[in-house]
Amino acid sequence: MTTGAPTSPYPTRPRRSRPRRLLPLGIAVWLVLEIWLLTVVAGAAGGFTVFLLLLAAFVFGAVVIKRAGRRAFQNLNEALQRGGAPSSRRGGNGLMMLGGLLLMIPGMISDAVGLLLLIPPVQRAVGRYTERTVDRRLREAAPGTLGDAFRQARIRRPDGKVVQGEVIRDEPTEPPSEQRPPLTR
Repeated sequence: MTTGAPTSPYPTRPRRSRPRRLLPLGIAVWLVLEIWLLTVVAGAAGGFTVFLLLLAAFVFGAVVIKRAGRRAFQNLNEALQRGGAPSSRRGGNGLMMLGGLLLMIPGMISDAVGLLLLIPPVQRAVGRYTERTVDRRLREAAPGTLGDAFRQARIRRPDGKVVQGEVIRDEPTEPPSEQRPPLTR
């Protein structure tokens, strides 16, 4: 007979972090503000004007995303032709795409944030902040976590070159009886 405290048959889940708990509330507040601001602008300028503003923002956002995608693809193509890593001389394509996406989302607040992300000094500041935050989180990552895996994957030699590797398995992936013959013409 045991006299200890009763244990719950259900495993306890770890508590969610504060930002993850407040994210749904933040999204709801943002949506309410967007709708309120649209109604205020529609009352002042008219519904058709608001429709034209939203349509223009959508088209401009699509153009921005297309342009940023072309630049990213061009950088990748140039890097593959050189045989190296993509250069960051024309960086900011990710933030430019995010700005275009925010422009495409209906709403005045998202349009304002999207337009801010298209300004080069703002892109550089947000990019530096994001890079510092990600680096700090990767350094703080505990062994065995996803962040630790990213930190291990970014190991470089002292001369700055990335160490390339290849996994070679000795055992065949399929049993010998099920291996296919090579294709011939």
